[in-house]
Amino acid sequence: MSQFKDNTWLIRTYAGHSSAEASNKLYRENLKKGQTGLSVAFDLPTQTGYDSDHILSKGEVGKVGVPISHIGNMQTLFSKIPLDKMNTSMTINAPAAWLLALYVATAEKQGKNRKDLSGTTQNDITKEYLSRGTYIFPPKPSLKLSTDIITYTTKEIPKWNPINICSYHLQEAGATPEQELSFALATAIGIIENLNQEGPKIEKQLFEKIVGRLSFFVNSGMKLITETAKMIAFTELWDEICKKRFKVKNSKFRRFRYGMQVNSLGLTELQPENNVYRILIQMLPVVIAKNSRARAVQLPAWNEALGLPRPWDQQWSLRLQQIMAYETDLLDYEDIFEGSKVLKDKVRSLKKSTYNQLKKIDELGGLVHAIENGYMKSELVSSQTSRQKSIEEGIQKVVGVNCFTEGESSPLVQETDGGFMKVDEKAEKKQIDNVNSWKVKRDNNLVKKLIGKLKQKAIDGENIMDISIQCAHGGVTTGEWSDVMREVYGEYRAPTGIVSSHISNQQSQKNEIKNLQAEVKALTKKMKRRPKMLVGKPGLDGHSNGAEQIAVRARDIGLEVVYDGIRSTPEQLVIASVEEGVHIIGLSILSGSHIHLVKTIMNLLKKNNFSSIPVIVGGIIPPKDEKKLLSTGVKAVFTPKDFRIEDIMKNIVEIVRHSHE
Repeated sequence: MSQFKDNTWLIRTYAGHSSAEASNKLYRENLKKGQTGLSVAFDLPTQTGYDSDHILSKGEVGKVGVPISHIGNMQTLFSKIPLDKMNTSMTINAPAAWLLALYVATAEKQGKNRKDLSGTTQNDITKEYLSRGTYIFPPKPSLKLSTDIITYTTKEIPKWNPINICSYHLQEAGATPEQELSFALATAIGIIENLNQEGPKIEKQLFEKIVGRLSFFVNSGMKLITETAKMIAFTELWDEICKKRFKVKNSKFRRFRYGMQVNSLGLTELQPENNVYRILIQMLPVVIAKNSRARAVQLPAWNEALGLPRPWDQQWSLRLQQIMAYETDLLDYEDIFEGSKVLKDKVRSLKKSTYNQLKKIDELGGLVHAIENGYMKSELVSSQTSRQKSIEEGIQKVVGVNCFTEGESSPLVQETDGGFMKVDEKAEKKQIDNVNSWKVKRDNNLVKKLIGKLKQKAIDGENIMDISIQCAHGGVTTGEWSDVMREVYGEYRAPTGIVSSHISNQQSQKNEIKNLQAEVKALTKKMKRRPKMLVGKPGLDGHSNGAEQIAVRARDIGLEVVYDGIRSTPEQLVIASVEEGVHIIGLSILSGSHIHLVKTIMNLLKKNNFSSIPVIVGGIIPPKDEKKLLSTGVKAVFTPKDFRIEDIMKNIVEIVRHSHE
């Protein structure tokens, strides 16, 4: 029996939906089941700085997380949960300073001292420009807001992790392990350098503490050996960068501290029961090697490719963690991979590639320039294109999707609810009523004064955390706080990264592409102009991988493509479709708001006498909703089971041809 015994990581589930009341109930139930920390999912209006009653929030409230518009919502969310005893992770980025302010104010209303609070604000705005899409402000002011949180919490909330630098979302966007390592570390370097350049003069001792509070949030995929090597490489690289580049002498402050969630990109709609095995395998690389073990782990549920997990689904993932931590002897030994030649060689290779990529980013002028000129985004889009093609060609095997597709129907999805949770349809109206009532009952004169002070602090370039906490106590809303920042800093539209891809080397796919190109040429001749497709992201959903891949492949086959990125209103998409004279509209929606958004677009097209433009829709769409969309006049609906983009392209060409016969 080993004398060594390591501590268990923080055990979390990523949760939040419908309302603060419903989410609070879920949190307290999960804590009773043995969860040891909380991980809050906010809805898209909250993530993008809008109140629930804003026009852009329509159809999005409570869909992918909990709506938090004011301190009353936050108090409800954490009712009967003592915040000085809880470790809370909040997946919030652009308005991270505001949600932290609400959290601090809520704790203070509980009678707790802010110095006793522990947890994490995600606060990594870089990956929002590259993959997740919930950015608001341009890169430089976004980094300034991140710096405000970092410097404030180091002094005032010393147990708080002010930022989670996220490679997780990079992998979701198609990043290779080398890109995950280099882009995440480039972000960390950019944050520290911005801290030195733009922040107040920081004494050396405090600087080391600040570096020591930076944490990471990583993804773990199916390549067991590669992912294990990646985590070891992350640990070694961060130590080396802190020591050599930033002269951090204390090894404690150079430790690679991270939490993780496994690869949701790899979860499949087809044969979803297989996802349980995938989640287990993907968890191993972040817990099995002691010297690079995760500090906190949250696992998705088996059915997240289908919809919102139910409490039982989350419990299943929670039990997986508990079995690993408490039933195995995993924590009884020192690092079992020390001395492994295979891992040593793989780690060396990953580190070499990472340093080369970091050098290139430095040569481009650093993090902000690499974002603004579209370099990092285009690299990710290219990697995702390669990944997608390897699955389509059968090179990368995905069981139940492109191989071993025959099997029994899963009883897990045969239940009356379809195997996932449905958000309460009345939740949105209740939350809007709550916000309207809140704005009437509060002291609006005080709110006006506080907003004025907040604006002046932002204009003067001062740290906005203290005044933001005052605003939270005074009843300011999420939208009002964000509107001040929008006014001072402006809004940003990131590069799409869309370029034509290299045609596959696989002969069968080459032939498919050539055949489609020939069909498009024939159609061009018949129509006397090149067919044009608008690819649109209506609503607040920022997950753009699917839309980007459709846009890339549509260009490959010869279509003219209009794609302006994420977060467009239905009105904007209809106007763009008319002004551009498009022949087909493709909508990508993964937030669960597809019914409302598509109906709105179809009605606008009809109202303006453009119903002749065919519309197709892609996203995470249940079968019942698919039927509803088709009944509105949508020509085709594509879900993750439709993984062959060439087949989607064939459908698109056929729909355009049919509409012009």
